[in-house]
Amino acid sequence: MNKYFTLAVVLFLSFNSQFSFAQNGDKIPLEGMDFTWLNGNDRRDSSVFHNKYFAPSVLIDLNYTYSFNNPIDNTVVGSTALARNNEMEVSGIHFGGDFTYKNARGRIMTQFGTRSIVIPRNDVSDYRGQYELSNAYRYLSEAYAGYHFDKLYGINVDFGMFMSYIGLNSYYQPENWEYQASFTSDNTPWFFNGMRMQIFPTKKLKVEAWLINGWQSYGKFNTMPGLGGNITYCANENFKILSNDYLGTDAVDLVKGGIPSRKRFHSDNSMLYRYYNRPNAKGITKMALCLTGDVGFEQGGGVNGFTKGDSIHGPAQYFVSGMFYNRIWFHHNKMACTIGGGVMTNPGRYLVLYPTGDASPLPSATNPTTTEGTHPFSANAGDQFKGWDCSTNFDWMPNQSITFRVELVYRESSVPYFAGRGGVTSPTGFSTTPLPSSWTPDLVKQETRLLFAVLFRI
Repeated sequence: MNKYFTLAVVLFLSFNSQFSFAQNGDKIPLEGMDFTWLNGNDRRDSSVFHNKYFAPSVLIDLNYTYSFNNPIDNTVVGSTALARNNEMEVSGIHFGGDFTYKNARGRIMTQFGTRSIVIPRNDVSDYRGQYELSNAYRYLSEAYAGYHFDKLYGINVDFGMFMSYIGLNSYYQPENWEYQASFTSDNTPWFFNGMRMQIFPTKKLKVEAWLINGWQSYGKFNTMPGLGGNITYCANENFKILSNDYLGTDAVDLVKGGIPSRKRFHSDNSMLYRYYNRPNAKGITKMALCLTGDVGFEQGGGVNGFTKGDSIHGPAQYFVSGMFYNRIWFHHNKMACTIGGGVMTNPGRYLVLYPTGDASPLPSATNPTTTEGTHPFSANAGDQFKGWDCSTNFDWMPNQSITFRVELVYRESSVPYFAGRGGVTSPTGFSTTPLPSSWTPDLVKQETRLLFAVLFRI
């Protein structure tokens, strides 16, 4: 265990796939470079707002997704982007912006819609102690304040709630190439709560350090805080690499208490490359690809990392995944198509998004020592889970503030996981229907869906 712990600490430089621009006189990171093509990045070249002290931001994310499994309760399983099948859905409404006064800085972004329920639902840290943190923070996606130091190419120190960007994809859908994220991104954090330091040593390099409560948790599961780090390097405007690394103690038994002896390590690494760029061409104008690979493990407290378990140390418990996407822009960058997918394996299921409804293994609202569902999806040490997915989409972008997207997605798992025709709620699909003793949630191994999305940003 000591060698893994030491490795994780050495890799302790923090995360965020996007640059938060710092300015130090004439030293501006990435000045003059075009990064509107990056996956997980703002595709606008400028904001319509011009104010010295406040830069507003508004994002709207609407979707309709048709599941070919057609579950009777319309419930989506295993997604942070979607909540309801076969219905119009307001997934996300975000508004707020960035405040600056001299070197003081702050950012507030609210969140409303189904993602305000979907994203924090697997966080059980608020069962430690009093106060319902999931309700207190639910309608905030970002809220932090800090100070900018005019050193090197800029240093920012911020405190609050930030986006994590482990897994490459942005939390905000208008910034992503695909709508339904691959397993690699969908099963890694979207937010962190704590402190970060961003250092820009050169024009092309950013280094971050984090001290946070834990792995997508509003509170802290055990006594040790989460530590993390990121290194991002852009050789030029066509090439970007980044590495995110995390160490924490995020395991808990809600009956017996925390499991401080179980350490979690995770490494997330991405490369993005724009290999064709002809802005004035009549046909294809840009082509780019992105590749992401993640590896991690949990060690101690009854599980044994990558090593095949025994009666003393417990079974292997780790996470290995990867995803690849290729995107092509044409018609003066007003249209684009993307194709890609990924794979994941996660023995122990410690990062698998839990199924919803009566298949949920999460604590009930009235009794945290019992689960919400009567037939919960198991997430015990040694439980196996493998999955793979692929998708393709077409975007129409009449201007830089709006995207109309149609996307076809196929996902498959090694165990029954997705909502089948019978749904995961009750025999009728309504939560008010009494459950017969013979009824069980209808989980299946495959799903195919066609989704339509309207993504707005200004």
